[in-house]
Amino acid sequence: MNNEMELMLKGYGLTTAQILYRLPDHPLLLQTYVWQHYDLAPDFPEMKGFLRFWQDKIEGPLHSVQYVHQKMIGASEWRALKGEFILH
Repeated sequence: MNNEMELMLKGYGLTTAQILYRLPDHPLLLQTYVWQHYDLAPDFPEMKGFLRFWQDKIEGPLHSVQYVHQKMIGASEWRALKGEFILH
């Protein structure tokens, strides 16, 4: 069995996040970074770990994060969750 299927069987769903951040040299400009990984809703430990890594290691200050999370709950049933974190 492949890794994605194992994660889905453990309750993980695919999370896609659009991260807006400020450029260090031009703080008035916003740039976008798209992050995608299997994660657990509603706590999102993988995404929050990545955001902590970003704040510790990457220069561009975070502005906000918009995310979409899809989880398979049955043979052909999906549940979608949308949200936003304001970080500035």
